[in-house]
Amino acid sequence: MTKGAVIPKKGTTEKAILDFIKDAWEKNCFDSLLIPVEIPSGDSYTYLLIQDPSLIENASPLPPITSVQGARAISSITRKGKVTKRIAAIMRPCEIKAGVELHKLEQADLENVVLISVDCPGALPLSDYVPDSKTGKEKFLKVLKEWGGESVRPVCKTCLHFGAELGDLHIATLGDENSIYLIPNSDKGKEMLRSLGISAEENLSAWDTRISEIKKKKEENKKKSEQQLESEVLGLEKLLETFNKCIGCHNCMRACPICYCASCYFDSDNTEHDGTDYLDRAENKGALKFPCDTLFFHLGRMSHMSLSCLGCGSCEDACPMSIPVAQLFSFVGQKNQELFGYLPGMDKEEKVPLVVYKEKEFEEFEDSH
Repeated sequence: MTKGAVIPKKGTTEKAILDFIKDAWEKNCFDSLLIPVEIPSGDSYTYLLIQDPSLIENASPLPPITSVQGARAISSITRKGKVTKRIAAIMRPCEIKAGVELHKLEQADLENVVLISVDCPGALPLSDYVPDSKTGKEKFLKVLKEWGGESVRPVCKTCLHFGAELGDLHIATLGDENSIYLIPNSDKGKEMLRSLGISAEENLSAWDTRISEIKKKKEENKKKSEQQLESEVLGLEKLLETFNKCIGCHNCMRACPICYCASCYFDSDNTEHDGTDYLDRAENKGALKFPCDTLFFHLGRMSHMSLSCLGCGSCEDACPMSIPVAQLFSFVGQKNQELFGYLPGMDKEEKVPLVVYKEKEFEEFEDSH
């Protein structure tokens, strides 16, 4: 049974979370805060690194969309080495997982960062929200009330890591309409609560029950989604058809927190050829589609990062052609991760499989060939 602290709400859930953050800041639990904030135009959100506590009033710990993947912000701040000030970062669970994975890949330093996650019902697709943010906000209020629903992104409907096993401290909002729960997951989280004089020894049975109910439904969604994907994309011809709409913008790569290479092969001169090559290829095939090699790009990216894919959905949000990139990548990623018995972003100490040498591995595949 999960244990944590029960904090009575005074007002909305968002206010209760921000009140807790303010109190922690005032009591010197951290020096800076990284949190989503609505941009002035009102049609999107971004991450702000706040050092003026008065600016927290405009923050939104759980925005309707994920227009910026929080782990990318963490990487930008800490990639060059440990920061001297203590940063509290409030993010969705998938963003927390991405931050942990980047830490393991030496693309982020989490030593002076406290990762705070929040129960997440999912996010709305950017394509639904940005054209009409007023309607989007109304949809998200319904999502919060129903905890999910058809409005959220497809990957959010099948996400099983929306709860408390992530980050240093988890803020749970399910189970009791009059309270929020604080669940420490690491020494950093426990130390923060000790500094605030908060005991985390209460049994959170109502929260456990609610999480189990939602997880069961998401597991059913996941099974149906996988069956549908297998029928739609299994085989080279179907995969080609799926990616036929790709315009080669590489937005999915740029939005992905795990695609961190400073110089990408697919953006290099290596993918450009002289006119004779294009003409020869067109002659061999009868015609040559432009942009070229879009399937090669997706398969190449998939082979590079599928073991660390978190299924965060950022790539699909960024696709202007509505290709189900996130659904495909998380589906393939999970299959690869299962082969290695690896769950990305869950444990800071567990190494990424491809950097670990094992003398005996996958022998069953060698024997079969």
